[in-house]
Amino acid sequence: MIAVLKYSVLFDGLFNRILHSSRSNKRLVMMVADSFLLPVCLWASYALRLSEWWPEERMLAHWWLFPMVSIVGISAFLFVKIYRTVLRYIGSQAILQIAKGILMIAASILIAGFFATAPTIPRSIPMIFVLVSFAYVAGSRFAYRAWYHWVLHHYLPNETVVIYGAGGAGVQIASAIADSLEYRAVGFIDDDATLYGSTVHGLRVYSPSKLPKLIERYKISRVLLAIPNATKSERRRVLESISSFDVSVLTVPSTPDIVSGMVTMDQLLEVEIEDLLGRDIVPPDPELLATSIRGKNVLVTGAGGSIGSELCRQIIANDPAALVLFDASEFNLYTIEEELGGLIVRDNLPIRLVGILGSVTDRTRLDDVIIGWDIHTIYHAAAYKHVPIVERNVAAGVENNVFGTKTVCDAALCGNVERMVMISTDKAVRPTNVMGATKRLAELTVQDAARKAAARKCGTLFTMVRFGNVLGSSGSVVPLFRKQIAEGGPVTVTHADITRYFMTIEEAASLVIQAGSMAVGGDVFLLDMGKEVRIQQLAEQMIRLSGLEVRNDDNPDGDIEIIHTGLRPAEKLYEELLIGDNPRGTQHPRIMRTTENQPDADKLETCLKTLRAALARRDVDGARAILSDCVSGYEAKSRIVDHLYHAHKTTSVS
Repeated sequence: MIAVLKYSVLFDGLFNRILHSSRSNKRLVMMVADSFLLPVCLWASYALRLSEWWPEERMLAHWWLFPMVSIVGISAFLFVKIYRTVLRYIGSQAILQIAKGILMIAASILIAGFFATAPTIPRSIPMIFVLVSFAYVAGSRFAYRAWYHWVLHHYLPNETVVIYGAGGAGVQIASAIADSLEYRAVGFIDDDATLYGSTVHGLRVYSPSKLPKLIERYKISRVLLAIPNATKSERRRVLESISSFDVSVLTVPSTPDIVSGMVTMDQLLEVEIEDLLGRDIVPPDPELLATSIRGKNVLVTGAGGSIGSELCRQIIANDPAALVLFDASEFNLYTIEEELGGLIVRDNLPIRLVGILGSVTDRTRLDDVIIGWDIHTIYHAAAYKHVPIVERNVAAGVENNVFGTKTVCDAALCGNVERMVMISTDKAVRPTNVMGATKRLAELTVQDAARKAAARKCGTLFTMVRFGNVLGSSGSVVPLFRKQIAEGGPVTVTHADITRYFMTIEEAASLVIQAGSMAVGGDVFLLDMGKEVRIQQLAEQMIRLSGLEVRNDDNPDGDIEIIHTGLRPAEKLYEELLIGDNPRGTQHPRIMRTTENQPDADKLETCLKTLRAALARRDVDGARAILSDCVSGYEAKSRIVDHLYHAHKTTSVS
């Protein structure tokens, strides 16, 4: 063991000395070696030609050739820039340089032969010299490269990895990490049975069934996923098969990201949660995207939020005449305006971009915006959406979600807007919390506005799009889980059986725009959210794909524990998208349409008046009771957790 450590230290020291030596010193060493060994190659050429180890007579007669070979050789190699090649990265392109230099030396020997006195230089000597010297020059360079990688991977600490995907992306990753101090690849995994047992880029290709043995044999710590052209469902299948092992997973970027220039092929990224969901995106319909946007003046409320900002990005990409950003948050408005302004300048887009700071409850400000910029399309994304926060701030939730939506609808009617699209949520279906109830009441308000528009024949189309959770939005569980895993846990899940629908924020925004373009007035669009995701399972997969183990009763020595914190006030175990039972398909496979019962206009007006009066009295309990009366399915059974309610109650008692 001591001997092994001594050799390890010796190799480590020698390797580091060579590695950190200056470039000029390394070139000098190569030049000195070539000046001595090129004459040796010439001697070997004589020995092979004359079948003598020491053909003294010929060599003494031609002694001047040996220093000439050194001088011409060094000069030729300098001319073809062989010494500029970094040996540890030397590749096939260097072979041509070496061949050019050696042919120049051989030509000088051939020319010298015409002037040599007896005995003459055999004409085959230059040809033999080409073969011998090429073997030396190329062989020595590639031997150094092989030695470098051998020491790099056997005597320096690094992570052992296997590459999943033996195609072009896998080969490129293998090449990129060949010189890495961080990783050492031991093979490829591929689904193509015709590749099993073959060698690609010096690495053997194995069947996925061999992965457990490879992990055990080579102590593999990471799997590099190199299948950028695979569909989401294919990537999900692969990740599910890997997630049962104690390895982390990094992935190469997708082909669209590479083509767009966002990332390069050799950049390794964390596995995206979209890969775990396995949802393939349906290409958008360009006509539907353009109908409500191209050449129009568009207003987005809540423009700086998660959904609002993505809507704005996609609107900019579809050639509006003007885009008005409306948001109550100064920071959010600044951020999205800076981003979009930069895009407009960079791409020289003829789009007017306007940032307006204001609340959707401010009717005067909305009227000024809609009339002042002659708005054609409104996407209403301004809402308070966090269930626990709205539950603790009932009045603010009602004011913004219900009366803010009504204000936008009234302003759209007054301003003869062509189309108003409200962003709704699955939590509005049979709601169990204040947030869901306020969003459902907002939906009823939009439906009532559609009825008024039809009665007045003003032409404004009111519609709403209902969908579930979006990945990457503020408050999403995914970034929370990532943060908790990075901090060493525990990962918090409210309930072992809780499920949610998920969709990428990009797909959600695209479908909202397309759905709004199909509106005929008063309709409700539902987005196909795919399969429900069990949050407990999602947390377990994220832990395992980070290379860690879940700590539980069956595995008490695991790395990260999942703890159940209990459902939050008014939180549901599962979500729904449909109130009725009559969804119909549309021209887009991911968008369904349903026509739900129109609200009773008088009842809705009475409800809104009494709700406004309750807010004026700061009557949180009364506001929740009114929501129960107005919104079917909502019952204010959960205890009141509103901060101001309890503060006022405490003050009254004291």
